[in-house]
Amino acid sequence: MTPNFYHIDDMLLMKYLLGEANREERAAVKDWLSAEEANRLYFQQMQTIWNQSKTLATTKVVDENLAWQRFQRRIHPEEPVRKVERFAWLRIAALFILIAGAALFAYQWLNREAPVQQLAVHTQTNTLIDTLPDGSVITLNKNSELSYPSKFKEDTRTIALKGEAFFNVMPDKKKPFVIHVNDVSIRVVGTSFNVRSENGATEVIVETGIVQVTRGNKTIELRPKEKVTVESKDTTLAKAVEEEKLYNYYRTKEFVCDNTPLWKLVEVLNEAYGSNIVIDRPALRNLRMSTTFTNESLDQVLNVISLTFNINVTRTKDSILLR
Repeated sequence: MTPNFYHIDDMLLMKYLLGEANREERAAVKDWLSAEEANRLYFQQMQTIWNQSKTLATTKVVDENLAWQRFQRRIHPEEPVRKVERFAWLRIAALFILIAGAALFAYQWLNREAPVQQLAVHTQTNTLIDTLPDGSVITLNKNSELSYPSKFKEDTRTIALKGEAFFNVMPDKKKPFVIHVNDVSIRVVGTSFNVRSENGATEVIVETGIVQVTRGNKTIELRPKEKVTVESKDTTLAKAVEEEKLYNYYRTKEFVCDNTPLWKLVEVLNEAYGSNIVIDRPALRNLRMSTTFTNESLDQVLNVISLTFNINVTRTKDSILLR
């Protein structure tokens, strides 16, 4: 809300400060002060400036009165001298309002809203948790980049992603959250989901809520445990059921396998550990595993795989072979 600094006349505030306001005027000022915090702050500033300028004001009153009295004696020596406190007060009030106006301008300038800046966060070998200006929490996987404004001022909360991130979006129906990744647009209100971009392909997996994925003139709606993978040359958007939880490893620090094929676990292990595990026999690719690895080394994980499927793990200079 924009502060209503000029809802009441400054001259009336001056009369109130000087104790010269009548009952109705005092009531009006009190109503104005109670209406908004910004009004009270403005009045406090005016009161501070007035107190600091009393010395100047007092000097002005004395000088104005003496000058007026001398002038009256010269032109009407037979008439009693009339005091000019009201005339002097108006001069002082005018001077004060000029000072107060300058002070208010300085206050507003110093407290002006900072311009919106475009921010970016990058990750290399580690993941990063970041909170956006609207309170949404983002977990950025390694080798990823997120760019966003320092404040969401438009009709949408628009950001851009390269790499992979998990989004826990703060609900706001009046201002949808929009992610641009590759040539795909992802639109939500408040939900949690994972977005992955790799080699021009975009994958979206939804945990909670509803997510709209748009490419060109085509849009698809995803619900919990649904995903869409948009390849660079796809002409359609087709959703699928996603029961796997391996995608969440960089956020949960767990490798959750639930009837998971070996090839998929190997892909995630290579990404997580920077390794080069190769399934040397095609017949091993679709072997299924159900277990959870928590804070275990790559050697420990490979040992479990070897014992589970009775296969050999052979290390070479550049790779790890499963055969």
